[in-house]
Amino acid sequence: MIKRVVGFFGEEEFANQRRRLFYLVLVLIVIADLLVSREHAEYMWDWLPGWSAAYGFLSCVLLIFVSKFLGHQGGLMRREDHYD
Repeated sequence: MIKRVVGFFGEEEFANQRRRLFYLVLVLIVIADLLVSREHAEYMWDWLPGWSAAYGFLSCVLLIFVSKFLGHQGGLMRREDHYD
């Protein structure tokens, strides 16, 4: 079972299916956000439908790019044979 899951998320042949699955999950999250009551929203952007889904997605993308930048350009990542 775990081998099939790891194969699905790791192999290139399932790339299109993965992409469709992730888009479907994103759409479902936006739809679920439309069903949430907004009567206790504190800020202006909390009233926007889909805001929390878009904010979460963009935050994750930004976190990935910042960590890649720090690893490669910031000197945090070392070669595999660094301690050899």
